[in-house]
Amino acid sequence: MDNLLNELMKLFPQINAYFMTGFLIFCRLLGFFRFAPIFCRKEIPGMVKISFAILLTFIFAPLLSPEQVMENTDSFILSVFLNFVVGAMIGYMARLIIIAVDCGAEMINMQMGLTSATTLDPSSSGQVSILSNIIALMGILIFINVGGIYWLFKAMMRSFDIFPLYAIHIPLAKIANMDLLIKLSSNTLYMGLQIASPILLATLAQDIILGVISRTAPQVNVFQLSFLFKPVLGAAIMVWILPMFMNVIEQYFLSFANII
Repeated sequence: MDNLLNELMKLFPQINAYFMTGFLIFCRLLGFFRFAPIFCRKEIPGMVKISFAILLTFIFAPLLSPEQVMENTDSFILSVFLNFVVGAMIGYMARLIIIAVDCGAEMINMQMGLTSATTLDPSSSGQVSILSNIIALMGILIFINVGGIYWLFKAMMRSFDIFPLYAIHIPLAKIANMDLLIKLSSNTLYMGLQIASPILLATLAQDIILGVISRTAPQVNVFQLSFLFKPVLGAAIMVWILPMFMNVIEQYFLSFANII
């Protein structure tokens, strides 16, 4: 297969240079869109993602000087696979930042006792939590507002300098070093707890109060009261701390602006 592609490239060098370069860029963008925040959401149809990847391919291809990068071609099939992997790695590392908000949303949803409040999501054909979905969408809107789309495309452009299209060795130390992955992974749980901490503390205080009531007045059905008070108290706290809640998420995203 590689020999056949090399012979075709010799017949039409200029056309093949742009075609092969564009195809590798397209493969890297597909891997990137598969895991990158916003683009990986199931609400976006697959044809829209593919069309957008083709549009970006036409934009990126002339900027990379296809005539020069074609000189170091070893295996085109290997280059296709490696470019998809590099795009997926960059998208996954960016996705780790958004997962922290999803983690906090799940903690809030569980602590408020709203895990059974689900609805059908037509895009994924599955049941999703209403509150978790609202907080996740709010996190995505904040990510877009602080320039997250620009950061993602900037990271994609930098990836062509770190890992050229026809390279056969992935520089893991530059793309995904262990310190960066540990920082992103640890911040997922840390930031989730930080986002959900007001709700967790409020519901914990409520549980303590209800526990005292159950000991002093055993005739009161505390178990049923907890189902009534937890969602009401959690919703009240959410409305009260919403501006601060959004500011914490925004500052968290801005702290990773240079990393992406």
